[in-house]
Amino acid sequence: MNEKEYKQLIESALEKTLANAGGLPQAGLAEAMRYSLLAGGKRIRPMLTLEFCRVCGGDINAALPVACGVEMLHTYSLIHDDLPCMDNDDLRRGRPTNHKVYGECVAMLAGDALQAQAFYSVLSAELPADRRAACAQILASAVGFDGMCGGQYLDMLWEGRKLNEQELSEINSRKTGALLVAACQMGVAAAGGTESQLAAAGHYGAALGLAFQIRDDMLDVLSTTEELGKPIGSDVQENKNTYMALKGEDGCKKTIERLNACAKDIIGEAFEDTGFLCALVDELAERTK
Repeated sequence: MNEKEYKQLIESALEKTLANAGGLPQAGLAEAMRYSLLAGGKRIRPMLTLEFCRVCGGDINAALPVACGVEMLHTYSLIHDDLPCMDNDDLRRGRPTNHKVYGECVAMLAGDALQAQAFYSVLSAELPADRRAACAQILASAVGFDGMCGGQYLDMLWEGRKLNEQELSEINSRKTGALLVAACQMGVAAAGGTESQLAAAGHYGAALGLAFQIRDDMLDVLSTTEELGKPIGSDVQENKNTYMALKGEDGCKKTIERLNACAKDIIGEAFEDTGFLCALVDELAERTK
């Protein structure tokens, strides 16, 4: 499948999430969840899950609930990241953030409920029980103490400090990279892939995640609010530690090139038919939003 076909498949599946909750007393919560879940976006993470499942010889339709679970988890993280107690952002994907529409309390609950819904989706997949369990374990690891939550904690803990590259990577490998690693590895797990394929998918995801974050830092300086769909320049205004501040534009570009080459080499050794995964690496390196 190509990127457009993957996205259509994913959007169609996500659209069914809580679609029949309108008559329930808690319908307002479902509305808030769907507001952010169906707000568009690149759908990179579920695409990675499905593509890694495919290259391992798995059934992408059976893995679709797993892929949707990854996107639900990602959406939960965005809702919480935008809250006033975190980044306090007003725009996400060109629209008012969840708490600006529904209030802080409902936004918090919408994020919490999407996290639970993510695991429900993964564990509802029509896959062998051991594969479902492996996918759920990978996802839990990506969000918890040593994943996104741990990365967010370090980001807050070290706020105001001048960080070196290793410390910055400690944060971003968890905040951004952990879920991309999980998305890749869950595709392998859903297909029943080998340990070596699982490891290769993880290394690819880690390289992609770091390159993705560096490009994000670049866009915060080089893009516009209209292009990006969210406020720009906040990193500079708040004196945040970023790769742009640490390396400059040329240094960032060189690091992305090195990471992309590494990602391609890794999957080239472990999988066949890696054209989609290699093209995605190049596309994300040049993205403008």
